Amino acid sequence: MSRNLVQRILFAIVAIPVTVAVIWWGGWPLAGLIALLGVLGTREIYDLARRQGLAPLGGIGYAAAAAIPLATYWAKGSELHWAEPTLFVAAIWVLAVMSLAMGVRSPQQRPLPAVAVTIFGPLYASALPSFLIAIRHGAAAGLRDTPAAALVMLPLALVWICDTAAMAAGSAIGGPKLAPVLSPKKTWAGAIGGTVGAIAAALVLGLLVLNRLGWTVSVGQLLGLGVLVSVVGQAGDVAESLFKREAGVKDSSTLIPGHGGVLDRLDSLYFVIPAAAGLFKLYRLI
Repeated sequence: MSRNLVQRILFAIVAIPVTVAVIWWGGWPLAGLIALLGVLGTREIYDLARRQGLAPLGGIGYAAAAAIPLATYWAKGSELHWAEPTLFVAAIWVLAVMSLAMGVRSPQQRPLPAVAVTIFGPLYASALPSFLIAIRHGAAAGLRDTPAAALVMLPLALVWICDTAAMAAGSAIGGPKLAPVLSPKKTWAGAIGGTVGAIAAALVLGLLVLNRLGWTVSVGQLLGLGVLVSVVGQAGDVAESLFKREAGVKDSSTLIPGHGGVLDRLDSLYFVIPAAAGLFKLYRLI
């Protein structure tokens, strides 16, 4: 067994139970975990930008990455609070980024790309996964709520199953490449295998787990979820490869042993979480 595989297994043994426990609990611990991952992911985006000669405004970007999940729970998790103040704060933050850039970036230091990357980092690495809070605390869900936690875990599990099925099908069948420039190892056979795996898992987990926990999810809805997670998740994986190819690196960082960086670990989820939240909203589950 390779050293890399051992590191991946050891990390999973620790990370998976912690993640499940935090999702089950919900509330501020969940928002705090997303905030931490948001800051780390934003840092990796800024590091990729610096490799291209850009100079993001790190401090104000990290502050936004930390604040977005906390503000999301503040607005979503309690009937005493509401979302409108968060929108005003977001607008003020954008103005603050622009104002800071005027003071610390000369025209020769490429202020427009610097501001764009500064704003993009927290939106991508922190705002997108914050939709997890919308799923976890939808409707009347409270803390330590098993049905709500199961609804959150379903798209996360489907991403993992889709990735595993895609890898197995791609290795066994091979064939034409899905995105040869951005991700040379991915094949159309793998993409189809991942979709089949995600659909099958959605049906099994939805009918045997979600519906037994009190949710009412039809076969058609589960089919839609499986297709959505597969297509959107694989697109998210390839999209993150675009950034790394531009920067000329294999991994976004070496933070997580055996896995690379936060962006490498969550690439599919950045797309899947908001998409699943929208679908669950359409299904009237949240």
